[in-house]
Amino acid sequence: MNVLSDIKLNKLSLPGQLVISLTSVAAVSCLCFIISDFIGGYKTVAFILLMVVSILAMVFDILPVLITSFLTALIWNYFFIPPILTFNIRNTEDLLFLFMYLIIASVNAALTYKIRKAEKKASIREEKQHTIKLYNTLLNSLSHELRTPLATIVGGLDTLKEQKNLTEKQKSELFATLDAASMRLNRQVENLLNMNRLESGLLRLKLDWCDMNELVFGMVKKYFSTQGREIVINTSEGLPFFRLDQGLVETALLNIIHNAVQYTPEHSKIIVSLEQSGNRCIIRIEDHGKGFPEHEVNSVFEKFYRLPGAGTGGTGLGLSIAKGCIEAHNGSIVLENKKNGGAVFTLIIPAQTSFINHMKNE
Repeated sequence: MNVLSDIKLNKLSLPGQLVISLTSVAAVSCLCFIISDFIGGYKTVAFILLMVVSILAMVFDILPVLITSFLTALIWNYFFIPPILTFNIRNTEDLLFLFMYLIIASVNAALTYKIRKAEKKASIREEKQHTIKLYNTLLNSLSHELRTPLATIVGGLDTLKEQKNLTEKQKSELFATLDAASMRLNRQVENLLNMNRLESGLLRLKLDWCDMNELVFGMVKKYFSTQGREIVINTSEGLPFFRLDQGLVETALLNIIHNAVQYTPEHSKIIVSLEQSGNRCIIRIEDHGKGFPEHEVNSVFEKFYRLPGAGTGGTGLGLSIAKGCIEAHNGSIVLENKKNGGAVFTLIIPAQTSFINHMKNE
């Protein structure tokens, strides 16, 4: 880390950084082109180029690294993806892989740059040691969260391409695996984008009338039907429509329920309860896990925070984003431990209400 900080102190100009970045990519690409037959083909080259972009992101500013990320995607397409020396891509698998590569390279560059800025601020506040620990933990988590679903997608597509005699059951299971991996990757990218919107102050509510029953049932069916947990939805009779930002509320619920799924025993029950209290929508998510240590309850909504001993996986953004989405509605989230084990998240969202027979006149 000290070496990287010393390099940054040289304060290279943006053109200088761009020249070094492009030269590095050109040299690595030439080497890969020469030895591509010995390193496993064009898919291995993708991971090598991604590693180069990651190293550059740890040293240089964001603009040269993003330009380099885009250029590596073009180089990989033109010189390595069959047919070579052309930008044509003949099959969907390679096109999807190229698209995923560009997303991962760009997100990795942006997030690494953001972590470096956070480290600089922390060092000014004499918290450098804490920030370095955060940096390492977050990069390890990001590597797992992005690489694992990407590897699953690549492996699944290879199986579809190479195995011509798959049964319908095998195809169905494979498609389910690919769907789960793509949703996991999409969730991480969405979390990063949402955190950026929350931090930048660019978040604007898109208020519209929402049937909360439909929202919750649809979200659970789409994202959690195969997660090995029983999700029970309790709704109050005659629940009105609420005027709120459906996308942000769904994001908050998705992250909280995903957290419950991740940290509760398999086949355990998660209960989602909906009710109205005046002009407020009340949502409770109750699980039957171990709950949270009492001294950690006030920290779980902090950005990048993860419970000690939580294991690999997760970026520590989910609950922080959920809190931001609800507070954007001038609402609040309360976390409590249950006496008999487990935790309860209570979401309180102020919102206009209306019943369907009144909405025809609104």
